[in-house]
Amino acid sequence: MATSLLLRFPPPQELLRPLAVPDRLLLGPGPSNVPSRIQAAGGRQLLGHMHSEVLQVMDEIKAGIQYAFQTQNRLTLAVSGSGHCAMEAALFNLLEHGDTVLVAINGIWGQRAANISRRLGANVYELLKPPGKYFTPQDIEQGLVQHKPLVLFITHGESSTGVLQPLEGLGELCHRHGCLLLVDAVASLGGAPIFMDQQEIDVLYSGSQKVLNAPPGSAPISFSERAREKLLRRKTKPPSFYLDMGLLANYWGCDGEPRRYHHTAPINSFFSLREGLAMLAELGLENSWERHRANCTQLCQGLLDMGLELFVKEEVARLPTITTVRVPEGYDWKDITAFLMDNHGMEIAGGLGPTVGQVLRIGLMGCNSTRGNVDRVLRALQDALNRCHRSRL
Repeated sequence: MATSLLLRFPPPQELLRPLAVPDRLLLGPGPSNVPSRIQAAGGRQLLGHMHSEVLQVMDEIKAGIQYAFQTQNRLTLAVSGSGHCAMEAALFNLLEHGDTVLVAINGIWGQRAANISRRLGANVYELLKPPGKYFTPQDIEQGLVQHKPLVLFITHGESSTGVLQPLEGLGELCHRHGCLLLVDAVASLGGAPIFMDQQEIDVLYSGSQKVLNAPPGSAPISFSERAREKLLRRKTKPPSFYLDMGLLANYWGCDGEPRRYHHTAPINSFFSLREGLAMLAELGLENSWERHRANCTQLCQGLLDMGLELFVKEEVARLPTITTVRVPEGYDWKDITAFLMDNHGMEIAGGLGPTVGQVLRIGLMGCNSTRGNVDRVLRALQDALNRCHRSRL
């Protein structure tokens, strides 16, 4: 009785009601819907983070990442965090104070990488392209010659603009100039071809919540031998203990030493990621790439048939997982996205970063990349354009 008199705040009423989560079709830039198989994996009973069964799952995740990335790198694992966390892990481990990094910016993710790099005290140089455009090898080489960076950051799938960056030849070009190639593949992995070893990519990372259809919270990442040697040559320790790749390498069994505790990993997120990678392996990378290409092509043609304007002009530069279309003249993008949410139980998104207010972003990723979903989003979008009269100027 005396203890209860010390309580000044009652239990919040909202927490005394059952959890209510609507059923929606997520056709935005991520996260994507989670298939029942992956939901079931994530709902398995929790195990300890050092149990042998969990370490086995981690080994299977590592093998799945190596397949998805097309690499044999031994320093391959999943960071306990979102794709954004993997970006920080890559930069925190590669860069030291005073290192020079060249960041290719044609959307928000290059902007974020430059921001993080400056916080690390790196010398940051920016290579700029307008949103909707991509970098040529000539653009890259000019930047390498001018700035002589230790690291080049570039985004393979720029989700804010819908651009797919060609990577062929960039790794060889970077190495010729004494530079490491760091690639963000959060929005593209599994949806567009990428070959880490063949393309000589030094650090590659992605996320769980896009094509892999797992909940956000675990992020595949891999370091080449060149990149691993850069880590070993560091004069200072990485600024983050949590994201220290030397410590994580041990926990993931990448260094040949007995595994030691590093942090309490998100075990059930690992179960989900394992199943997402398993489903990709069962489908096959080439089949997954073709599925995303075909459905993106169908979507783009449907948007053009509606009289809409695609944001990325060159077909070869369109990201197969996320399509950007200009907001039709006289409409407010917020009215369109709200209409689809309220009347069709469907999410598409507006622009992000440099494309805010300019585009709608439609995502077709993993299990959501189907002809049926293409037809469904086109019908819903046409309905919105017919009925959102109050948004006309």
